[in-house]
Amino acid sequence: MPDTVHRVLVVGIDGVRLDTLRRVHTPHLDVLTADGFLAPIEVDDRTPTMSGPCWATIVTGVGVEKHGVWSNDFTGHRLDVFPDFATRLARQNGRRTFVAAGWQPLMQVRDGGPLFRAPSRTAYVAPAEDTPEAWESCDEQITEEAVRVLAADDMDASFVYLGAPDETAHFRGCGEAYEAAVERADARVGRLLDAVRSRPARDSERWTVLVVTDHGHVDTGGHGGRSPQERTAWLVAAGPGLCSAPQPIRHVDIAAQVFVSLGCETDSHWTLDGRPFAGIGTAGLRVSEGIPGDPHAQPPVAIVG
Repeated sequence: MPDTVHRVLVVGIDGVRLDTLRRVHTPHLDVLTADGFLAPIEVDDRTPTMSGPCWATIVTGVGVEKHGVWSNDFTGHRLDVFPDFATRLARQNGRRTFVAAGWQPLMQVRDGGPLFRAPSRTAYVAPAEDTPEAWESCDEQITEEAVRVLAADDMDASFVYLGAPDETAHFRGCGEAYEAAVERADARVGRLLDAVRSRPARDSERWTVLVVTDHGHVDTGGHGGRSPQERTAWLVAAGPGLCSAPQPIRHVDIAAQVFVSLGCETDSHWTLDGRPFAGIGTAGLRVSEGIPGDPHAQPPVAIVG
């Protein structure tokens, strides 16, 4: 059998409330949760409950004091010192990384961006206008491109951003339209997972899948305050070593987990604030063989060391 190759897929779904996630029909996230865990994340006291600061914390593994993104205007950031995981892996570790997103500050030189500085490969599709319908179309195009890349290319780490649920909440509140947008995002996660499962090299690959949101919303739509509904985010995680949720998990921990899931050391010179929640082949951890949610995967096995 060929040597095992570890790969990571991070899916960022913007603005999904945890109580909504638990209430609506999300079969693909449910499968990942059954193989791994669903854990709440509380946005810390220093971080505004806005997309810019939260996504910067998630993908850099450091807090707002270090990365310097305090709003959706990234001007004044320190992302050259504290880069996103896709850029750090490409530049410092020689890994192939892929980022697909439609929100401009993540990908374009606008409002102080981009957040993702220099991944190996990118896909950017801007919404035609700032409406829920346009964002659904944008997410669909992003998903289609990500499916092509994930199915055929050997990317070590990928990040795919879906923004329609957040935009729907802003325009229509957290009612039925918002719930439907969350369900459509789950369906897109399912297509990304199907792409991973279709890979010719699947038998020699072990995938870590992390699906995360940045913040919640108030009932009427909107965020930026300190209410529990706005501050409560969440993570769904599945893959080697990810069989139960440690407590608590923070946004800064996600980038650290990406590095460790790829077998990269997170030495002190990396200056990460986060810590991984599982390792690869660590004594006593259960390692799920195959691809999370794969009906053909082997049962989890204990690693003895």
